[in-house]
Amino acid sequence: MYVDLIIFIALIVFVIIYSKHFQTYIFGIGAIDIFFRVLAFLKNNIPIKGIKGYISGYVPESISEVINKYTDGTISLLLIWAYVIIMIIFLYFVIRIFIKRKRIG
Repeated sequence: MYVDLIIFIALIVFVIIYSKHFQTYIFGIGAIDIFFRVLAFLKNNIPIKGIKGYISGYVPESISEVINKYTDGTISLLLIWAYVIIMIIFLYFVIRIFIKRKRIG
């Protein structure tokens, strides 16, 4: 079933449509991955079967899981490296924001 792929693509399209700057794209992709990981944490730690079943069936655990599920071989490797580079850039932007705020305060 492709529901998790459809959810992922819909969120990516939302980020692309409403972003105007490169930094916003990076933050959007980072936020999507964090959102998926929070839902995966809730799935693993909340004992309610209805919530667990819904999250397991429709929401991927992370962006890398979606990449590995629907691609293989060289394409998967390239997409995972692109994902890692995007996450490194995301981390750079987050650290830069924290450093700037520390100077102000």
